[in-house]
Amino acid sequence: MQRRNFLCAGAATLASLPASQAMADELGNFAPPRQLAAVRAKADRIIDINVCRRPFRAQGPRIESEQRYGKTIVHHYGHGGAGWSLSWGSAQLALPLIRASGPKQIAVIGCGAIGLTTARVAQMNGMKVRIYCKERPPEVASSKATGMWSPDSRICSSEHATPAWTQAWEQMARSSFKTYQSMLGLADQPVEWRDGYFLSDIPFDQPLPDSAHGGEDDEPDYPDLMAQLDDLRPRSMLLKPGSHPFRVAHAKRFTQMSFNISSYQRLLMDDFLRAGGEIVQQEFEHPRQFGNLRERTVVNCTGYGARALLGDTSIIPVRGQTARLVPQIEVDYALIYRGHNLFMLPRRDGVLVQAQGEHDFGNEDTRIDRALSVAAVERLASLFA
Repeated sequence: MQRRNFLCAGAATLASLPASQAMADELGNFAPPRQLAAVRAKADRIIDINVCRRPFRAQGPRIESEQRYGKTIVHHYGHGGAGWSLSWGSAQLALPLIRASGPKQIAVIGCGAIGLTTARVAQMNGMKVRIYCKERPPEVASSKATGMWSPDSRICSSEHATPAWTQAWEQMARSSFKTYQSMLGLADQPVEWRDGYFLSDIPFDQPLPDSAHGGEDDEPDYPDLMAQLDDLRPRSMLLKPGSHPFRVAHAKRFTQMSFNISSYQRLLMDDFLRAGGEIVQQEFEHPRQFGNLRERTVVNCTGYGARALLGDTSIIPVRGQTARLVPQIEVDYALIYRGHNLFMLPRRDGVLVQAQGEHDFGNEDTRIDRALSVAAVERLASLFA
């Protein structure tokens, strides 16, 4: 199985697969050249740096219920780097457990990607929802996500990807994908399709040298899942040498769905409140506090917070750091530089540049390392003549 060389959503999927598997390349067919605006990649254009922890579970997301503290508690957390990507389909899988508890009034703990989406799915199925949370957007960890659709990003380890689990994952991914297509063209562009360019110093059918993989850690192997969704994505196309502006020997163009996180979160919040939802600011230090809530059904969508709240050590932190450059509306393409831990995604709120450290897996440190982001921006600048 392939190891992930990128932390970001989407980049891992493309970077880790050989050319024969990555988005079903049309090998031997070349895409026509296209004029591309250069990214103004300079350290003095960094306007924000964020660090978050992805909640990886080797078993995949926890979607199950239990009776505790006089409540029905439905657990819905642990999506790795695929929270935004799988949220709608994952909420649909949790819905029968929520319905089985009986009451039409439910509590959702957490206001991130999974909490907000689960609340909306419950509302659309006739339930009254109150969200309890310590933070709300844009303070939640989900606000710091990269924003590329990547339903397989650190979603489980290979050993747990049984046929039944894989079938459930595909169901979640396809359901989410269909929902996102209904959001295309909305005001503020919460969801968009973008072209991207996958760059490499060596041919795509050659493996990366060991030196390009960074330091060794305890990160597991991940299953190759995206081939099951090939019918949902355009094929990538090789570019002729000299037909692109990037200072690399090999390049191909792909097309992928992405999210403008700030406008998408605002859309979810507005829809939730417009449908009669309520938000209560509250921090939980122990699950026994669920017993004090008015609602008899509690949906726990606390993400990485479930590690401390529930003592769930199956959740492993995966550190992620991103920097935002001043927005460039003319830059309308993503970049992935194979073997150099570089990922760039243009969003309406800025040009997002991922910075990956050597030991991000199992790392819960959320302190900002500005030098790491500056190095990533300088690496991005080196791609342009």
